[in-house]
Amino acid sequence: MATASIRPAAVAGQFYPDNPQVLQAQIGEMLSAAVPLEMVSSPKALIVPHAGYVYSGPVAATAYATLGSLRDTVRHVVLLGPAHRVPVAGFALPAAQFFSTPLGLVPLSHSDWRMLRERPDVVVDDRPHAFEHSLEVQLPFLQTVLDSFELTPLVVGNASPAAVADVLTQLWGGPETLIVISSDLSHYHPYSHAQATDRGTVGQILKMRAQLDHEQACGATPVNGLIQAASQQGLEPQLLDLRNSGDTAGDRARVVGYASVAFCESPAHAPASRH
Repeated sequence: MATASIRPAAVAGQFYPDNPQVLQAQIGEMLSAAVPLEMVSSPKALIVPHAGYVYSGPVAATAYATLGSLRDTVRHVVLLGPAHRVPVAGFALPAAQFFSTPLGLVPLSHSDWRMLRERPDVVVDDRPHAFEHSLEVQLPFLQTVLDSFELTPLVVGNASPAAVADVLTQLWGGPETLIVISSDLSHYHPYSHAQATDRGTVGQILKMRAQLDHEQACGATPVNGLIQAASQQGLEPQLLDLRNSGDTAGDRARVVGYASVAFCESPAHAPASRH
């Protein structure tokens, strides 16, 4: 296998352990500590944070702990996160065909890759992915809670929420497809200020208002797009966890906010009423 076809782990040893056994143990502990919530149904989509595991891992674990019943069902993960390091016009799809973590290789979906590269707002470029942590930190969790799966990873840059919703609808699939949106909330406010700001942000998400800005969430664009697509598909959001780095592992002078939200089929929204 050509090395060029593999996107190597960039933040192992920084955002999460690079030793497979230590990594598995840490994820196992976080999943075990996650408080299970009663779900309307299994999640179709998740919003999860993407900081170092010591900070946001426990909040992310509350989302991934909801996937237990889907281990044998989900075979395809659509993963979108914001561009932190390299500017992107629209969406960046990697040329690499595998993503590597200390837990092994994750193959990309060839059919999705071929379909997406035909879109005028998608560029095939490894550079935005090379050091981007927002997607990578989700993979060890996914490798732990799911059996084998194919990945469709997109770094989202200067795109409209409508374009994100269009991409998600194109990739929506059936029960075999899980959508994961990677985003933190507010950044570097004092603890009480962050709490108030993040409660307001989560309130908008729960009311399905696709109007978040990037001060509220670094992944505002993909989150807004998910809200639009989820509304069209008849999903309802459920808050799983809301904390910040002052609650987990940091001081409270300048904190980063984290939330986990699941989007599930609405009981009132029968499939026959979708069109």
